[in-house]
Amino acid sequence: MKMYKKHNSCEKKESGTLYRIGMFAQMNRVTIKTLRFYESQGLLEPAFVDETNGYRYYTMDQMAVLHQITALKQAGFTLEDIRKLQSGVDAKAFLSRKRTEILAKIAELTGQLAMLDGYMEGSGSTLEAPVLIRSIPAVTAAAMEKRIESYDELFDLMPAMGAEMERLRCECAVPEYCFTHYLEPGYKEEQILVEVCEAVQEKKEDTALVKFRELPEIQAACIYHKGSYNEFSRSYAAILRFIEENGYEICGNIREKYIDGVWNKEKEEDWLSEIQIPVKRGKM
Repeated sequence: MKMYKKHNSCEKKESGTLYRIGMFAQMNRVTIKTLRFYESQGLLEPAFVDETNGYRYYTMDQMAVLHQITALKQAGFTLEDIRKLQSGVDAKAFLSRKRTEILAKIAELTGQLAMLDGYMEGSGSTLEAPVLIRSIPAVTAAAMEKRIESYDELFDLMPAMGAEMERLRCECAVPEYCFTHYLEPGYKEEQILVEVCEAVQEKKEDTALVKFRELPEIQAACIYHKGSYNEFSRSYAAILRFIEENGYEICGNIREKYIDGVWNKEKEEDWLSEIQIPVKRGKM
């Protein structure tokens, strides 16, 4: 009969009691797999490894390290964050930055919650298009600027601009981006200064009708509008309310992007546009 050496789950060493990995895991309500993972990541290495059999041992003092790792993970810290804290970075400054990140996430979630509350209170069973904050990439655009008597004149500007772009052999960007740029703040019923823009692949020589511009990237509040342009006021009310209630400020010229319209849809209810309003965070 072969006799095997008996191994205790804990042993007494000069530095104090050593606990086998299984016992240490049980004491702290974690799995052995978790402890091995933390070891592989350099977050919590065993106090002692028996070279003859590979058994891993931990001390009572290491419980505090394990509990700190668990608490930081629950607070949203990544393993890389925890590793930096263990490496001796300025903990107060690091935690302050993390706090700022968490507050920003809370603000974002609060805005989403307010949006959902607005749907539930205002629209009943009908879900309207949401307002989104997103980046609009920089674009090279052909632009025709004119002061028009009324919004109906926009329909006359676009064919003329299209003809001039065709004469200049302009190639439209992909995806297409056609929009009206309102160059003056506030709503006007007449004498409206507009700039009709179409994204192009490259600039051409300016003409009397069309100029070429480089428009920078912007952050904008955006909402899709389905239906006639005469009903834009409904979508404008929703997006402006969102901007005010969520702590944003308008910081640029409003754009109306045309996706589907009279050129490819027979019915007005099938027209699709997007209102884009440049915004920035307001002062707290």
